[in-house]
Amino acid sequence: MVCLECNPNYTGWAKWCQPCNFKHFKNNFDKWTSGNDAIDKFIQEAQLIADDRFGVIEWIPYDRLEYIKKIANGGFGTIHLARWTDGPIQEWDTIIQQWRRGSQEVVLKKFDNFVSLNVDFLNEISIHLKSDSASIRIHGITQDPETQKYMMVLRYAKDGNLRDHLKNNFNNIKWEKKLYYLRKLAVNLKKIHKLDIVHQDFHPGNILSYDFMSSAFNLYITDFGLSKLIGPNPINPEKKNIFGVLPYVAPEVLSGEEYTKAADVYSFGIITYEIITGIPPYYDIPHNKDLAMKICNGLRPKIPFHTPKLITRMIMRCWDARVIHRPTFEELYDELNDSEIAIQIKKAEEFSSSTNTITTTSSLDYKTHPQAIYTSRLLNFSSLPKPKNDENFEKELEELTKSISDLSTTDSGAIDLDVSNFKV
Repeated sequence: MVCLECNPNYTGWAKWCQPCNFKHFKNNFDKWTSGNDAIDKFIQEAQLIADDRFGVIEWIPYDRLEYIKKIANGGFGTIHLARWTDGPIQEWDTIIQQWRRGSQEVVLKKFDNFVSLNVDFLNEISIHLKSDSASIRIHGITQDPETQKYMMVLRYAKDGNLRDHLKNNFNNIKWEKKLYYLRKLAVNLKKIHKLDIVHQDFHPGNILSYDFMSSAFNLYITDFGLSKLIGPNPINPEKKNIFGVLPYVAPEVLSGEEYTKAADVYSFGIITYEIITGIPPYYDIPHNKDLAMKICNGLRPKIPFHTPKLITRMIMRCWDARVIHRPTFEELYDELNDSEIAIQIKKAEEFSSSTNTITTTSSLDYKTHPQAIYTSRLLNFSSLPKPKNDENFEKELEELTKSISDLSTTDSGAIDLDVSNFKV
């Protein structure tokens, strides 16, 4: 297929000619402005290098958004749902010499006052663009004319976040799909870490999907690490403020150490526990300094006994207090695609089927403690101890590893677990 304007082969996906579109964007620069030079420059540079429509962000006039309504409070601001009457760019129409578009539901993300417009705000947008298919799509930037606040405009993930999905549908989620969730998260964090991006606020509330029940759905990650750019810690000026959801924050971060890729791995271990149980960690106790102290001293959620051994070991390695013992996301992805895990998942599915009782609802019934907080917030706890594992942790992990090794040498049988409908 060739470009109808300049004739060479298209340089990207879906009829996208980068040299021609470079000119179309540049010719339009004097027809819009955000009112902020840094934002204008950021948008323009992104448009000029975009090699497909997913790399494009735009200045979106507020009057092109309708049916705006607040739908949630986030850790860093508020979330609104709206309809963008123009919709995102699809391709250039060579006949009418305009962009082809289509109206779309979008989310407006408005930040609180402590977020720096030219640093934190543009940093998060930049990460969304770099991380590509691993993150929710960013369409552009708009501004509320009443408050003068700038907002990110993102694609609306109509099925919401992973935590709510687990709560409302857990009894209908089979082990095969749980494995798929884990593979998608591992490959997405693998992509993000390869870009030297550290998330810093990784929990199920920041994992979204357009359609959890589709056989070809993806999991998208949002809210990329604004905490790393937010001011010094007043308790310890040499350290940065700590923001996050307490149960998912690595103990070394709680005690004042720098956030590293290994801290994202710790969060993945806690998220994996939530995926296999459907229950948020520490849902029945206050999320306060006492809990932070216990986590630093080795407290971890209790993994159900029927969990496949390979997944149990993976979780334990992820939340090991010894940071250098944690796996990377490359290692996690390889482990999750090992043929042995398919055998264990099959057996876990058979166990679940044999023990299930008839239920009238697919949702889980648990009551969250009023002081169990699952939105990001300031977590500057003073005088926390140096992280350590529970006294039996390392012995249990060693024995588990040995039992898995012994099993792999004696059980050569293979079970074909069909995950063809859940490709990563």
